[in-house]
Amino acid sequence: MAVIPWPLNQTLPAAPAAEDDIATMAAALIQSRQTILPKRLAAPGPGPDELAQILSAAAHAPDHGQLVPWRFVLVPEASRPALAEVFAQALVERDPAATPEQIEQAREKAFRSPVLMLAVVDTQSGDPEVDAAERLVSAGCAVQNMLLMATAQGYGSALTSGKALKSHSLRALFQVAPTEQALCFISIGTVQSRKAARARPAVRRYVSTLDARRGVVPGF
Repeated sequence: MAVIPWPLNQTLPAAPAAEDDIATMAAALIQSRQTILPKRLAAPGPGPDELAQILSAAAHAPDHGQLVPWRFVLVPEASRPALAEVFAQALVERDPAATPEQIEQAREKAFRSPVLMLAVVDTQSGDPEVDAAERLVSAGCAVQNMLLMATAQGYGSALTSGKALKSHSLRALFQVAPTEQALCFISIGTVQSRKAARARPAVRRYVSTLDARRGVVPGF
């Protein structure tokens, strides 16, 4: 069984009782995940076995109807120049007045982080009873599984999006079908620097309970 190294910047939790071990480790892992911008990610990135483990984590996402409505397209180093030109073209298409410096900045984004992939979701194919919202939720769960696995391996990660995802040139490059939507890019690599962990919302801000007599009330 592969041993997943704990992130170097995290303190291992104290050994809990056996029945609580998995929950404690899961909580520590989830709470340690942090978005690290691609410009702060560098080599080395995950090796082949580690990357396979990250990608395999996606298969454990909820998937009503077992449609596998999402897919991931890796962008190896040799393909980064093609993506860079697509980013530049997408910028010019939406802003013909873009300066050479801005166009070059758009190109540069393709070369950040050692591992880069595009997440794509199919919102229509397969069982019509499984609507687009369910497919998007499934894709989000698959992505989160991958981010958590990368975190467990000691790597940083980030999701990035932008208007380029809707450009004709990007859809053509990644062969995005008419029924598909390009969701986001996923970047993974070694953390060079990180910001202080941001404050997370308290449970009371987003949880309520349906009370048969009083309606929806705060808390649980």
